[in-house]
Amino acid sequence: MTVNDGLHAPRELISVAEVRRHLGSRVDVGVGIEATGLALSDVAVPDGSLVALTGEVESISEGVVLTGLVAVPWQGSCRRCLEPVEGVFTVEVREVFETHPTDGETWPLTNDQIDVGPLLHDTALLALPLAPICSEGCAGPAPDRYPAGSVADDEHSEEPPRDPRWAALDGLDLDDTSTDSDG
Repeated sequence: MTVNDGLHAPRELISVAEVRRHLGSRVDVGVGIEATGLALSDVAVPDGSLVALTGEVESISEGVVLTGLVAVPWQGSCRRCLEPVEGVFTVEVREVFETHPTDGETWPLTNDQIDVGPLLHDTALLALPLAPICSEGCAGPAPDRYPAGSVADDEHSEEPPRDPRWAALDGLDLDDTSTDSDG
């Protein structure tokens, strides 16, 4: 069951009642959420795509441990050439769900159900690349039209034009050692 109220991460509830009856027992899980509004400045999980988790839930004394892989599709613009680029990141997760969760460390386990929606939401946002690149050999936009070089290299190639206001000083000879002194 997937629910998205637009304000919070979507809900994806998994019943763990059966696995909790036997300490140390495991069960395979496969769930996902439909992405909506998961984006950074210029990289996003496409709206409507599936952020999917495949893994297993294992029973522990105070709850369950969820271990698995989260597949996060993404798209954005190459940081060098600005062409569209896309891919799928796979993120390994290992999270504890407890009846009395520790804020920031474990997730809540309520009525023998775990809600993996917020976990998938947070994992998807953290998996997005900050500066994607289409390939390591990407030279950027039209390297022949816009050659790469530093300003310092260009300054040494030719002298900058002189300011005409200083032209009157061109005839001044500062190396003349003769002086008119009475001495």
